Amino acid sequence: MDALCQFNSSCRALQRPHAETAFLYSLLAFVSLLTVALNLLVIVSISNFRQLHTPTNMLLLSLAASDLLVGLLVMPIEGVRTIESCWVLGRLMCVVSPFISYSLLSATVGNVLLISINRYLAICDPLRYSSKVTLRKVKLCVCLSWACSSVYNCLILKDHLGKADQLMCHGECVMVVSHIAGTVDLVVTFFLPCAVILVLNMKVCVTAMSHIRLMRSSNPEAAAQHSKRSERKAARTLGVVIAVFLVCFCPYFYPTLLGHDISSSSSYFAALSWVMMLNSSINPLIYALFYPWFRKAVKLICTLQILLPNSRDIRVL
Repeated sequence: MDALCQFNSSCRALQRPHAETAFLYSLLAFVSLLTVALNLLVIVSISNFRQLHTPTNMLLLSLAASDLLVGLLVMPIEGVRTIESCWVLGRLMCVVSPFISYSLLSATVGNVLLISINRYLAICDPLRYSSKVTLRKVKLCVCLSWACSSVYNCLILKDHLGKADQLMCHGECVMVVSHIAGTVDLVVTFFLPCAVILVLNMKVCVTAMSHIRLMRSSNPEAAAQHSKRSERKAARTLGVVIAVFLVCFCPYFYPTLLGHDISSSSSYFAALSWVMMLNSSINPLIYALFYPWFRKAVKLICTLQILLPNSRDIRVL
C-alpha cells in the first residue's frame, strides 16, 4: 500500500467550472441551513414553552435534535465529499465522519420508532397512558436510544474505526461495510424498525376508526363532520409519515439487498446518502407543521415575543 501511495501520492482533482462549483456549494449551504433552521424552530418551541413539555413533544425534541445535527455535521461533510473529487478534510475526519453519520441516522430511526410506540399507547391504551408514559420514562428511553445507536455503530464500523493509521492514499477516503455487516444493519436499522412502525400505525388507524364508529353510533349528527375530518387527517398524516420514511431510507439499503458491499467510493453512494439525509429536512414538516401549536410557536419566535418576561408561560395550545 505504501508503494502504491508513493506511486499515486496525490489525488487527481476534478477541475469543475467555477460557476458550477459555486452553485453546488450554494445549494449545499442552502439545504444544510434549511435543515438546521427548521429543526431549530422545533427545538426552541418545545424547550421554551412550558405547555409543550409533554412526553410526546420530548420525542419530537429528540428527533429534531438528531435531524439538526445531520444538517449541521453530516450534510456539510457529505457535501464536500460529493463536490470535491479528493478528500480534503484530513485523516481524522475520514475515520470519524462515517461514525457520526451512521449514529445520527440510526438515532433518527430510533426516534421515529419511539414516536410510533408513544402514539400506539396513547390511542390504544388511553386509560393507562398517563401512568405508563411519563416525562421521566421518555427521557430515559431517549437517552438509551442515543446510547444504543452509538454502541451499535461502533460495532458495525469497527473495521473502519480500527484503521485510523491506514488511510489508503493522500486525498482518498474510502469507507467499506462488508455484506455481512450491511445485512445486519439492514435488519436492525431498517427491516425491524419499519415492521414495528407499520404494525403499530396500522393498529392505531384501526383503533381510531373504531372510536369514530362508536361516536357515530352514539351521536351520529355530532360525529359525522368530526369523523370525516379525523379520517382524512389520520390517513394523510400516517401516509406521509410512512411513505416519506420508506422512500428516504429504502434506496440506501438497496445494494445490500443485491448482495453488494456498501462503499463510499461507489458511484451511487452519494445519491443514496443524500436521499436518506433529506429525510432530516422533511421530518420537521411532517412531525411539526401538522401541529397547530408549532405554527403559533414559530410566530412567537419570529416576532421575538419569546424574549419577553414570562414568555415560557404563554399558551400555545
